[in-house]
Amino acid sequence: MEDNLIVCTDLSKRFGVQKALDCVNLTIGRGRIVGLLGPNGSGKTTWIKLLCGLLQPTGGSVTIDGEAPGVHTKSVISYLPDRMYFADWMVAGDLLDYFEDFYKDFDRQRAEKMCEALGIRAKDRIKSMSKGTKEKLQLVVVMSRQAQLYLLDEPIAGVDPAARDYILGTILTNYNPQGTVVISTHLIADVEKILDEVVFLKEGQIVCHDAVDHLREATGKSVDALFREIFRTAPYGGDFTGGENTWEG
Repeated sequence: MEDNLIVCTDLSKRFGVQKALDCVNLTIGRGRIVGLLGPNGSGKTTWIKLLCGLLQPTGGSVTIDGEAPGVHTKSVISYLPDRMYFADWMVAGDLLDYFEDFYKDFDRQRAEKMCEALGIRAKDRIKSMSKGTKEKLQLVVVMSRQAQLYLLDEPIAGVDPAARDYILGTILTNYNPQGTVVISTHLIADVEKILDEVVFLKEGQIVCHDAVDHLREATGKSVDALFREIFRTAPYGGDFTGGENTWEG
């Protein structure tokens, strides 16, 4: 088993002339909860899709558990996309059946317990669920796997504030302790309390990768406050960059 779960070397992705990711060098170990933070268009979803093998890099490389994205990595990654992708005609029980059939590491009992806690019944039709309930159900099946890497793209963006604590608690208590969770979000204040590390992405480049405790000690600021400082925008769209507004920890 590789000590480093994720290794990106000069990883780049272009869409035409646009750089979505630009020479990203990043190593992430095991047993961590990592915040992937950045404004819309910073490259977060592109990076996640490259790890999942849904996109192919334009340059550089990425490995997960020592291998390039492929059959093995798909078996050890549990992916929560930013959009619901299951058919509306399905009921909740169908979704659990689907995951149980498809993934050997799926814990059906755990999923059923979480559904019960959320008031989701096996016969509830996905089409009739609220957006927030759909997202909770999707998170349940993703977190019920004993995966090595959980990639969660905006897991709390569509739910009300009261449900966010439950969802974050679900993530914190249900992931494989030998695995790593990557949470992509712009709701920094909500997730900061459960993060071990943060990665700040800006215009496809990493501007910060550090342990949360070290960042707080070195800057005297919360992750949320530091994020706002790095990514704050001047009036009329001009960006404040460089100098004291860029952390290079």
